[in-house]
Amino acid sequence: MIDPKKLEEIAKQVHNALPPGIRSMGEEADKKIRQVLQAQLNKLDLVSREEFDVQTKVLLRTREKLAALEAKLAQLEQQLGPKGE
Repeated sequence: MIDPKKLEEIAKQVHNALPPGIRSMGEEADKKIRQVLQAQLNKLDLVSREEFDVQTKVLLRTREKLAALEAKLAQLEQQLGPKGE
């Protein structure tokens, strides 16, 4: 889901922002911060970059098909003549 390096970076930033008393708890505090971050990030409805890129391409193809169909429809409507004739 989320890049472990990015998670580690965020955990480090959170750790550095903590008051010195909590920071002195050391590895246990770091471990808990990572656990909480991971749990909260897992609750989010995130997609991987790869999946996002695939869906972007699908959307682009769909838009292209829609534009082609709209053009075809306009052409057919024009061939039929104005409505009401």
